[in-house]
Amino acid sequence: MTRYVIEADGGSRGNPGPAGYGAVVKDAASGQVLAESAEAIGVATNNVAEYRGLIAGLQAVLRVGGEGAAVAVRMDSKLVVEQMAGRWKIKNEGLRPLASEAGALVRRLRVTEWTWIPRERNQHADRLANEAMDAAAQGLRWKAGGTSDGEEPGLPPSPSPSQTDLLDVSSISAPARGSSDLSAPTASVAAAQQRTRAAGKKVETGTGWRPPTRVATSLLLLRHGETELSLERRFSGLGDPELTPNGLAQAEAAAARLSREPYRPDVIVSSPLKRARQTSAAIAARTGLDVEVDDELREVDFGEWEGHTFTEVQRRWPAELAAWLADPETAPPGGESFAVAARRVRAAGERLVERYEGKTVLAVSHVTPIKMLLRLALMAPLESLYRMHLDLACLSLIEYYADGPAVVKSFNDTAHLR
Repeated sequence: MTRYVIEADGGSRGNPGPAGYGAVVKDAASGQVLAESAEAIGVATNNVAEYRGLIAGLQAVLRVGGEGAAVAVRMDSKLVVEQMAGRWKIKNEGLRPLASEAGALVRRLRVTEWTWIPRERNQHADRLANEAMDAAAQGLRWKAGGTSDGEEPGLPPSPSPSQTDLLDVSSISAPARGSSDLSAPTASVAAAQQRTRAAGKKVETGTGWRPPTRVATSLLLLRHGETELSLERRFSGLGDPELTPNGLAQAEAAAARLSREPYRPDVIVSSPLKRARQTSAAIAARTGLDVEVDDELREVDFGEWEGHTFTEVQRRWPAELAAWLADPETAPPGGESFAVAARRVRAAGERLVERYEGKTVLAVSHVTPIKMLLRLALMAPLESLYRMHLDLACLSLIEYYADGPAVVKSFNDTAHLR
């Protein structure tokens, strides 16, 4: 007699693309949910994600029912069902290790049926898979109950919750009053040396490899603070939300750090969007500097996706989203591609470095422009945008030498928010 039912699913947004699986174990008689499992698995195909969902379901049954438990397996993947039932051969070499792993688990159970079901009857597992992928897109990890914790997939917990790279979101709390900056002074070392020389003080030179030939132009990159769209995890491009109270507190924390050496800037430049202007205003108030506005530092235009969650976009524009995730040359409907944004951001960066040679420039901007400047300094391809993560109100630092390469000296530093 069948005691348990596994319903499993997996999906890929791009095939291959960002992928995840979901699996649910139910009591065969009552339909009661006994266990749920879901996980984002990075870039993979639909079939790989589907096999991973099956494996997770089999593992869950073993935990619930133990060795020899009688279970029916139901999936909307015809390929996985037919291959595991032995009716179809496994021709894809990449699937054989997964089928072997699943087979080893099957031998510890008593599988009473392998049944294909239409997608509408597999909605529970499908929902779990999408929740896992949505969480991963926001830099979070799925956990039972449909919520996500603050851990990066595959990494140990970190003091600050990680957030999405492509959406304008964060859950970093405001710093405690009186908290101190515990980070090492990675910012603007060369500029700090320049100021010390100007004050008539002797400093030691050299990087440990070779002596510097001239003072760097330091570009400090500050992402703006939290907005309501951040809280709701919505695409936020050229929309103009204001900072939340927590976002204002994040801006103040950044301002406190940037008002002292070795971080203190000579120039402040801001995106024209309100959330960046409010963040830059907090630093200007502390430093006494004026804020220049550079339109080229604005966020990418998300077009029709503006204000929508990732899940809403995935449901309404699945093909367009898959293409956008797979190719930086592709733009959202009515929006701007990463490739187009890269050209304007490159021009802005070159202009700032040329205009303020030897100075420390603070640029207050957004996820996409900051990632663009970092990947240009690293001579990385456009696709590297999908492999970077930036928290709200984080600091990064690039130093440019006229007789040498750009050097990334700090990345996603949030010590001032702790």
